[in-house]
Amino acid sequence: MKKLAGFSGGFKVVSENSLKVGKGLGFSASGFAALGLAASEALDLRLDGVSLSEIVRLGAGSATRSLAGGFAVWYAGKNGKSYAEQLNAPEDMGFSMVVVPISSDVKTDEAHAEVLSSPLFKARLKNVHGLLEEMKLAMSKGDVATVGRLAEEDTLNLHAITMTGKSHMVLWEPDTVRIIKEVIRLREEGMSAWYSMDTGPSVFINTLSKNSQAILSRLREIGFENAFVSKVGGKPFLTSQHLF
Repeated sequence: MKKLAGFSGGFKVVSENSLKVGKGLGFSASGFAALGLAASEALDLRLDGVSLSEIVRLGAGSATRSLAGGFAVWYAGKNGKSYAEQLNAPEDMGFSMVVVPISSDVKTDEAHAEVLSSPLFKARLKNVHGLLEEMKLAMSKGDVATVGRLAEEDTLNLHAITMTGKSHMVLWEPDTVRIIKEVIRLREEGMSAWYSMDTGPSVFINTLSKNSQAILSRLREIGFENAFVSKVGGKPFLTSQHLF
C-alpha cells in the first residue's frame, strides 16, 4: 500500500480485540480488514472495494470477508481476481450465534499447509461449489435452518481434511466435543441449533435469535461461563476514537 501511494515513511499501528482468548474466532481476519481500511485512508489511496479486498487478503485470506461485512463469499478466482463480496440476506433474518471461545496452540498456517496432504482434499474442493450455491440460495430466502445445517456439514468436511493430513492434526479440544454433543441433544429436544467451527476448537452455535438466550443458559449450566451471543458483524468503519 505504501508503494501504491509512493509513501516512504512509517506508521504507528495499535490493534485491540474485543476478545482476548480463543482460536478460530477471526482475530487476524478482523484485524487485517481494519488495518487495510485505516492504512488506505491514511495514505489517501481511495481504493475500490475489490482492490482493497485483494490487498487485505495478503494478511489473512478471511480478511476479505471481514472487509465485505455481513454474510460474505470469498472467490478463489473471479475475473482474474481473488476477493470477497457480501451476499444478499434479509435484514430481518433472525439469525444469531452463541459463541464459545476455546484456546489452542495450533497456528492457522500450520492447518492450511496440512490439508494439502489429505486424500480427501480434492473431494472437498469438488463438493464445496455445490454447497456454496445451496448456501447462497438459503441466505437469499432467510432460511436459517438450511444455513445452519450447511455450515455444520461444511465444518465436518473441513475438519476431516485436517485430521486426515500427514500429521493427523486434530484441532478439536475435549470441550469442543462436549459442546457438539450438547448441540445434538438440543436438536433432539426440538431446539433449532447447529454447530460450526473454523480452523480451531472454538464453537459457533448457529440458531434463530429467539433461541439464543436459552442455548446460552444451557451452555452455562454445563460450565461454559465464557459463552456469549453475537450477531453477524458488519463492515469495518473509520472512527476518531483512537487507541493512542
